[in-house]
Amino acid sequence: MKMKRIEATVQADKAGTVSDAIKDLVGGFTMSEGKGRGSGKRQEIRSGRGTGSFTAEHNKVATIITIVDDSDVEKVTSAIADSAFTGKGGDGIITVTNVESALNIASKKTGSEAL
Repeated sequence: MKMKRIEATVQADKAGTVSDAIKDLVGGFTMSEGKGRGSGKRQEIRSGRGTGSFTAEHNKVATIITIVDDSDVEKVTSAIADSAFTGKGGDGIITVTNVESALNIASKKTGSEAL
């Protein structure tokens, strides 16, 4: 069976919501937090004693990566999009790419069975 890698970059404060939305849909996922710059509005940060402010160069983001069977892509991407949606610019982006092979190191299972 064909497999796909889903990578979603969302606002960091939506990471928990996305995690809850997909935890029962996928075998597992990797989540990392970092900084990113996209179309979203940058955060205004007060400096010093509140007398000035500046615009942050990057936004806080979370990236969620999972591998699923081809037949589950729509269900998982919809769950991510629905849970990360705020209606404002900068909600995030989801990419889907082909996975040629997978190997579960512990069980030695390959392909879809590795998921």
